[in-house]
Amino acid sequence: MTNTEEGSAVKPQPAFWYDIPHGYVQLDVYPSAEHMQELARQILALPDDVRERADQVFRLYAVVMWEMQKHRVQGCALGLHPDDAGGAAMSVLTVSSVEMQGVDPKAALVKLMVSGAGETQDSRIVPVELPSGPGFVTDSVHRATVPGAPPDEDGLPASSPVWRGMVAIPDTRNSAVIAVQLVTPSVELADDYRNVLLGVARTVTFTDPRLADGAAGTAEPEPGTAAHAVRSDFG
Repeated sequence: MTNTEEGSAVKPQPAFWYDIPHGYVQLDVYPSAEHMQELARQILALPDDVRERADQVFRLYAVVMWEMQKHRVQGCALGLHPDDAGGAAMSVLTVSSVEMQGVDPKAALVKLMVSGAGETQDSRIVPVELPSGPGFVTDSVHRATVPGAPPDEDGLPASSPVWRGMVAIPDTRNSAVIAVQLVTPSVELADDYRNVLLGVARTVTFTDPRLADGAAGTAEPEPGTAAHAVRSDFG
């Protein structure tokens, strides 16, 4: 179970917990200064022919982590799974908390769904029942710039379609909305990734799993609980 309490001291205190499915590797969104210094030391020790490229990747990682921290991303994981063509399908899973001070997040999301705000021809907002309470799921396909690719024949940045899904879960205790998002360029696998997204959303819980484990011991999780959802969806 992922806990935002562990790791760097700059991490926000955990207000919720969740699990990630098989095939995903968790990234450290809040790396410590010591960790970054050690990465820099390792890069400096690389041979000249690979050091420059490694340094570019390192700088990109630092910028991306900084942007995620600004947007209160509490977890990020990279997924790699075999596809039907014998290759590999990649995806990025992020979990964040969006504050809504002075607003009931559940009422705001219901109003958003009823009004149809944010809907397009290819996306819609649909309510979904989760072990942690009611949520709302939406997904769409749009084009995104391909990093490092040469411009197209018109001189415009190269782009390709990507699928993006999100489940919004109201957290009425903290006037916030938990956003579980999944993005992949494997648009043809959208149905499979939608199931993965909903599977992660079903594991979101507002109860510290360490307390639950201490109370329940090794007993079988109760059907309908977040612990049962974790075992059902991810083994």
